[in-house]
Formats: sequence, C-alpha cells, structure tokens
Amino acid sequence: MTDVVLPCLNEAPALRRLLGRMPAGYRAIVADNGSTDGSAQVARDFGVPVVTVPQPGYGAAVHAGLLAADPTDGVVCVMDADGSFDPADLPLVADPVRAGAVRLAVGRRRPVNRDAWPAHARLANAVLARRLRRTTGLNVHDIGPMRAARRDDLLSLGLRDRRFGYPLELLIAAARARWTVAEVDVAYHRRTAGTRSKVTGTVRGTARAIRDMSAVLAR
Repeated sequence: MTDVVLPCLNEAPALRRLLGRMPAGYRAIVADNGSTDGSAQVARDFGVPVVTVPQPGYGAAVHAGLLAADPTDGVVCVMDADGSFDPADLPLVADPVRAGAVRLAVGRRRPVNRDAWPAHARLANAVLARRLRRTTGLNVHDIGPMRAARRDDLLSLGLRDRRFGYPLELLIAAARARWTVAEVDVAYHRRTAGTRSKVTGTVRGTARAIRDMSAVLAR
C-alpha cells in the first residue's frame, strides 16, 4: 500500500470528493495544519488517518505526514488536497520510483481549465524553475506540489524548511545528492469550489511563496 500525504488547511469540500477517488493500492494520510472547517472529521469519516500538525506551514504538514507514513511499501506520494489533482495520476509519479528508474518523480502541471493556474502564479513558478535549472542543472520546469520518492530517501535529506520553500529545498537537496529526478506531466484542474489555494489563489499568497523559495535559493 502506497501512502499519499495530503497537506491540508481548510479543504473539507475537496476532501469529500478526493478521498473517495483514491486508486487501488494507495492510502491517503491527511496532515491537518490547523483546519477550522471540519476537514479532519471529513477524513475520519472516510476512515483516513489524520495527523494533527500544530506547526503552521506547508513543509511542516508534509514532513509530519511523511513521518506518519508506513515504511513497509517504501514509496510515498505527496499531493495537494484542494481537488486540483486527479488521484488517478498518482501512478504516473509513483511507478518510476517503484521501478528504480528515478529517486524522485515530480508532476509537471498541465492545466485543463483556463483558470486552473492563474497567470501570476504560473509566471512566478516559471521564474523560480528557471533559476533552479541554472543553479542545479535539473531539467525541471515546475516546482509543483505532486511528487513521489522513497520515504527513507526523503528523510535522509534532512530538509529544514517548514513553509512554502519545502518543495524547492527538496529539489536542490536531491540535485546535491545526485539523485536521478524525472518530471512527468499531470493534469491540473480548477480546484474544488469552496476551497482556495494558499499560494495561487491570491497575489499575496504567491508573493509569500516566492519569498520563502527565494530564501531557500539564497541559502
């Protein structure tokens, strides 16, 4: 059974749809980062384990979910809980890792709706990805929130960022460790009604993510 960490902050409407669509062989773990809309209870109603994460921040939620993952299977996926990703795409990122072809597989978002990925967020992502390619040599075009790797490998990197800089720190650390990294196309949808992205939903959220990721690059 492959665990899928879902960092979550007020995603109850999306969880109701998402948790019932997990593919066979994949088990969700909701890392609840202080939700006030009943997200944790929605997960429990589906029989999904919930990890309460008191420390605020995307990276804090992902790390807590990773620690809670069952090491038996070895491979762990991470995916946003806002309904913007299709769980059916999880094997696209998990299978190359399971086969030993790569150490880290990351999803490259391909929007299927015109407004799925606002222009300000897409531009910021492109600029950071370009800097990442120049800095590390990784052929990555999206610092995206869907990925897969082996649990022990991820923990061995000793990632420190607990905010929005976490995905970028992971890629930089993977490059320094000389991991093989692959980027695979995944569908990116308009998020579920009633939820709002903490990054792409507002210019302010995107600016906060850029600040966190820029701090990682500076280090």
